[in-house]
Amino acid sequence: MKLKYPKVHTDQKQQVYISFYLNEKRYRLFNGKRIGSDTNPNTYPIAQRPDIGNVLAAEVYDYLINGGVLKSFRSENILVGKLTDRDYLKMALSSKMKGTYSEKYKKMLQYMYDSLTKVMSNDSLTKQDVKECLDSYSSGVSHNTIRRHLNVLVNEAISLGMNHNPMEKIKSRKSNAKLHKPFKDIPLVLDEVRSFNENLYLCCLLTYGCLLRPHREIRELTWGDFSEDLSSINLSGSRNKSGKNRIVPVPSYIRENLIKGDDCDNIFSGNPQALNQDYFKTLWSRFKSQSDTLTTGQTLYSFRHSGAIDIFKRTGSLSKLQQAMGHSSLNVSLTYLRGLEVGQLTEEDMPLMNY
Repeated sequence: MKLKYPKVHTDQKQQVYISFYLNEKRYRLFNGKRIGSDTNPNTYPIAQRPDIGNVLAAEVYDYLINGGVLKSFRSENILVGKLTDRDYLKMALSSKMKGTYSEKYKKMLQYMYDSLTKVMSNDSLTKQDVKECLDSYSSGVSHNTIRRHLNVLVNEAISLGMNHNPMEKIKSRKSNAKLHKPFKDIPLVLDEVRSFNENLYLCCLLTYGCLLRPHREIRELTWGDFSEDLSSINLSGSRNKSGKNRIVPVPSYIRENLIKGDDCDNIFSGNPQALNQDYFKTLWSRFKSQSDTLTTGQTLYSFRHSGAIDIFKRTGSLSKLQQAMGHSSLNVSLTYLRGLEVGQLTEEDMPLMNY
């Protein structure tokens, strides 16, 4: 069943109705009679009709998505033509839960909704409520992630009729970028990885030698992304962080580990379906727990950082480094050189004067 969340409209006569597409056919309803509901926006004063239209939209959507079993959002406040912020947040969550998002993302939104409504002292959402929810997360990354998800719910609630934005002027926190400590002996670490798992080994090789990102760019690679002789990878903009198409050279020490398969097959799974999004994260975690070579601060992304440092040491070119990393900003590329050990400045390093 293909169903889009109903939209609320007001015609020239100030009559409110909802419209939606079900299996590519458009429907328009002025009341809830066709779903067994007595909700009728047009029995209310004109100013209140859009709010009740949102109630009708939520009822119709729940009714259809659940096979005709009506799950009413109505409460005492709604029946008298008033919706609270709590009502709008509930409707916003319901709308997002019916979208084509991952289960992981939906669980996060549900968690955000539960956390936010738990700190609300009444049915109105205040800036203080949002701050209290955010302050329960101490690190900058967590704070900003939670803020982003809260913003999704609040913006959806606003689109459904909530008349204020308690997220306004609540800024993101500046977070300290995580330093993925580079490796001093790449072959040593790779040998240990290879003895642990071949897929993880190939992932680490590609992260280091092609500077690709492991959790999507590498995980989703198909043989069709490689040239016929395996000397390059053509990465489409839709599958990399920068959004730009990239052609990445493949070093010989990686090519010797590749045997080209069918173009449509994923290079790790051997079929068109990519491995799950946490596959390499889980493998790395297991490898890390039994590794004898890893030190504190070294992660799967340390291969990418190590590769960046090697390129810069050999070429001395920031523009080549930026191109290899696939960054749109040179400043981002520079952060990968934080692990570069710079020797003590000597007199010989100072500018020369020719007489």
